[in-house]
Amino acid sequence: MKKILIIGSNSFSGSHMVNYFLKRGYYVLGISRSSLDKLYLPFNLKDKNFKFYRLDLNKHNKEVVNVIKKNKPIYILNYAAQGMVNESWFTPLDWYQTNTISNIKLIEEIKKFKFIKKFLQFSTPEVYGNTENVIFENEPFNPTTPYAISRSACDYHLLKISKYFKFPVVITRTANVYGPYQKLYRIIPKTMMMIKKNKKIVVHGKGLSSRSFIHIDDVCNATNKVLTKGRIGHSYHISTNSYITIKDLVKKINKLMNVKNMYSFSDDRIGKDHRYHLSSNKLKNETKWSSKIKIEEGLADTLDWINSNYKYLKKEKLIYEHKK
Repeated sequence: MKKILIIGSNSFSGSHMVNYFLKRGYYVLGISRSSLDKLYLPFNLKDKNFKFYRLDLNKHNKEVVNVIKKNKPIYILNYAAQGMVNESWFTPLDWYQTNTISNIKLIEEIKKFKFIKKFLQFSTPEVYGNTENVIFENEPFNPTTPYAISRSACDYHLLKISKYFKFPVVITRTANVYGPYQKLYRIIPKTMMMIKKNKKIVVHGKGLSSRSFIHIDDVCNATNKVLTKGRIGHSYHISTNSYITIKDLVKKINKLMNVKNMYSFSDDRIGKDHRYHLSSNKLKNETKWSSKIKIEEGLADTLDWINSNYKYLKKEKLIYEHKK
């Protein structure tokens, strides 16, 4: 049975990858600083092929290395990162500590382990900054926030470690991911929850930022393609070919939920990138992957999850709370 390690296993994308691999017969090791919360985890917590370690990369770096050394997973997927763009301005050292220093500290310890066939870094298009044209993988980095800077630094380091030390790195950068089990402070579930509470969602600026939103199931399939077929030392974009402004996205959710004008506007965020359109041609050409789930289908899927769990979700906070 193949062993796979997912660092950041309780994150939205990480937890769906746990579920993805458990369904395909892998033995999955999960590491996360948060405890197992069934409400936000799509997999069976008692699955005999899942083993969980509650470890914080900032505090337990050596312990994480020991887990890897002991279990010898052939694949490692790294989702351990401090998220949130705007909030990174207020305590930037926390973002640099997690996303740069602690990540690189881990990599320096495990780069010598020969049993690792692939180390997949789940990165972000924020590293490119605001761009007017379609972005390809060779686009120069131009980060505009502490969050993006911290991710860029780690990506650069990984690519050089791969080149000079033959560490088997692949990097993915994904469009805006959404779907069931996503934390409620994200735009899609938050909009749905606000409407169910008969409140208006506040949209930054005039909602003109343009994004691609991609369902988590499409992302999981793409991630597996990169893990198994991606070329070492390369980066891959995961995105749809359709784009939508935040305002139109919120209006689409309003229509789905049979309401009108349940939104308002506020000032824009500092350093916000108004557009990044990723090309996934490289991934498609090399692995034959393509996204399957249209936004209307994905939004309905997410709303079904919220409706089915609203009894519990209505007690949850809809704002991000920062933890070091």
